[in-house]
Amino acid sequence: MATVSDTIQLTDKFYDLRLNLPPATVQIDNEKIDDKNDYNLSLEEIYKLALSFYKEKEGKAIHLSYEDKLSLVAFSQQVSHGPLSEAITKLPPLGALDVVGRDRRLAWQKLGKLDTNQARAGFVELLSRRCPLFTAFLEAHRMEKREQERLAKEEKKRKLIEQEEKLKKEAEEKLLQEQLQKEEAIKRQIQQALNEQTYEQFRNYAEQQYPGDPEKQGSLIRQLQEQHYIQYMQQLQAAQRGELIANENAEKNVETLDQSQNSSFKEDINSNTKGSLEETLVPASMWTRSDIQAFKQAISQAEGDSVVRVGHGETVTVRVPTHKEGARIFWEFATDYYDIGFGVYFEYGTPTTDQVSVHVSESDDEDVQDADDLEDDEVINTSDFEAGSLSTDISAKPIMEIVPVYRRDCQNEVYAGSHQYPGQGVYLLKFDNSYSLWRSKTLYYRVYYSQ
Repeated sequence: MATVSDTIQLTDKFYDLRLNLPPATVQIDNEKIDDKNDYNLSLEEIYKLALSFYKEKEGKAIHLSYEDKLSLVAFSQQVSHGPLSEAITKLPPLGALDVVGRDRRLAWQKLGKLDTNQARAGFVELLSRRCPLFTAFLEAHRMEKREQERLAKEEKKRKLIEQEEKLKKEAEEKLLQEQLQKEEAIKRQIQQALNEQTYEQFRNYAEQQYPGDPEKQGSLIRQLQEQHYIQYMQQLQAAQRGELIANENAEKNVETLDQSQNSSFKEDINSNTKGSLEETLVPASMWTRSDIQAFKQAISQAEGDSVVRVGHGETVTVRVPTHKEGARIFWEFATDYYDIGFGVYFEYGTPTTDQVSVHVSESDDEDVQDADDLEDDEVINTSDFEAGSLSTDISAKPIMEIVPVYRRDCQNEVYAGSHQYPGQGVYLLKFDNSYSLWRSKTLYYRVYYSQ
């Protein structure tokens, strides 16, 4: 059985002791221990584990002799308070019958000036020799610590990935926000430019619709400006997507117009002319109003042929020459009970009259489109319109599409629109009922110009 003196001798050579580990090396000068070992634990950590293990297991899993217990207590006191000669003044006096207390202080006193790390090493070495279970306890702790380190690394890696994803997401959101801000700025610039071009026309139109009511006039102007912007962007996008298709259709239309011995020459001339004219066209503005009954009543009471009956299978074309004092055309129309197809085209040339004329074509004429095609929202062929009173030959007159012919629910709302003059010529307002085999339509319309 080990005595206190035996333990003191062991601690004098504690760097040679083994815990199934490499020996710990003492550096007395600077009071440090190079405590690298297989468990990757410092001497202080091993001592704390040993002290905890001893307090928890003593009398249960391990049973030590009285002398070993005195030695372990002496080592722990040396670690906590230093040598007994230095700590004696702070300790309470022993009782006359406190035999155990005297034995403990005697064992503590025999340690003399033993260094704190030497005391820790002596405690660990003695416990490991007397209780082999402590080595298994250290191994379990090592495995647990390794697992904790692994989990900590994984958690750190996960947080790093989350941080990177967060930064990436923030960068994407910032880029998207900047893109949206740029798009919004471009939108405002386009709207401002369009509003400057159309404000006078829209203001004149609003004054005609709501005379003496500035509030309603302002509301209508804002509505017209917003619809004009939307239609402008839609037509711009459609033009970009369908540029190739439009060029192919233009070539086909030119070939249809030119069937003479000089067709090749005329095709080149007209193709170039049409391309240059398309670049100068400004998109039309379209909108609707809900006061359909008041509109039809006003049209019915007005002079002129503003109420037209469009028979089943018929197409009515209203030819409106440009006016020398005008800069923009306006149109409004509605029907009773049923919808009707509507589109706008422009025929370049110098008008010989400023009178509006109405032309009716039957369903078997060349310019009437098949009913199934119209149901599929295809645009009516622009190559064959009624002859007008222009001074130039019809075969040389470019006809440009302003608004494609689609069926409009003008029995529910007043459909209205405007377009800036692209030059001298005749507007062709086409009201198509060719798809209807049985129903005739009553058309109410009005056209006028403004500066």
